[in-house]
Amino acid sequence: MMDKGAKIYVAGHRGMVGSAIVRELQRLGYNNLVMRTHAELDLTRQADVERFFAEERPEYVFLAAAKVGGIAANNAALADFMYQNMTLEMNVIHAAWKNGVKKLEFLGSSCIYPRLAPQPMPESCLLTSALEPTNEAYALAKISGLKYCEYLNRQYGTDYISVMPTNLYGPNDNYHPEHSHVLPAMIRRFHEAKIARTESVTCWGDGSALREFLYVDDLAELCVFLMNTYSGNETVNAGTGKEITIKSLAELVAKVVGYEGQILWDASRPNGTPRKLLDVSKATRLGWRYKTELETGIRLAYEDFLKLNRK
Repeated sequence: MMDKGAKIYVAGHRGMVGSAIVRELQRLGYNNLVMRTHAELDLTRQADVERFFAEERPEYVFLAAAKVGGIAANNAALADFMYQNMTLEMNVIHAAWKNGVKKLEFLGSSCIYPRLAPQPMPESCLLTSALEPTNEAYALAKISGLKYCEYLNRQYGTDYISVMPTNLYGPNDNYHPEHSHVLPAMIRRFHEAKIARTESVTCWGDGSALREFLYVDDLAELCVFLMNTYSGNETVNAGTGKEITIKSLAELVAKVVGYEGQILWDASRPNGTPRKLLDVSKATRLGWRYKTELETGIRLAYEDFLKLNRK
């Protein structure tokens, strides 16, 4: 268990996941938190990261910093996604090891699993077949991060763990029209279509792909729970164990937003992985289960979107 006065570094505290972890830590009474913005500390610069760890000496690290994006962003910047994610991960994990961090938790993504993995996907299916080409670069970077944690444990006896979340959404999400993930992208598009009274909205693919979505505050609860209770080389999946077609998701988002126009589909655009459902039985056995149902979470996310766009 982390002592309430322990110095805890949350890397990526301004992002959706990092900010949720900060909220959960503060809710539980952890207030000795160390945070740096990208302007204050560029995690891709090794010397700067090593200096930061040597000066601050955090006892625990939540590594939630990452360059993220949806299908379009990943496809357009494969090299950038690989380089930036791999570099910042290695810098932080290595500096944590060099400076005696007691425990580190690495946040990955369900895209690490094979494109045609057995469904639902257990942690053990990692590296058993080919990845989804549209986000292969990001997946390879995340695999490298979790494997580096495992190898440090095996070689040096560290206590570094990893968590692999499914598709996330919630407060502080990225609603960029081109670089966001599917759910926040839909929130923005349907909201703008409602305001503009657009008769139809066209979505990518044919709507048949199946996806799982986890509200980010539920993930944050699991992250702190695992930091206090779990040790092991194998990652832990974080999800709901439930899936929905992209078509049904679009209809649900439109309902929450209040868009009443027609939803069209552009089948010439990629669907991405056909199905991505996580096997969450391991997290369940450890004592965790998600709390926020999808429609409730989308309503909370839409409220957050409206707040961000009123500023």
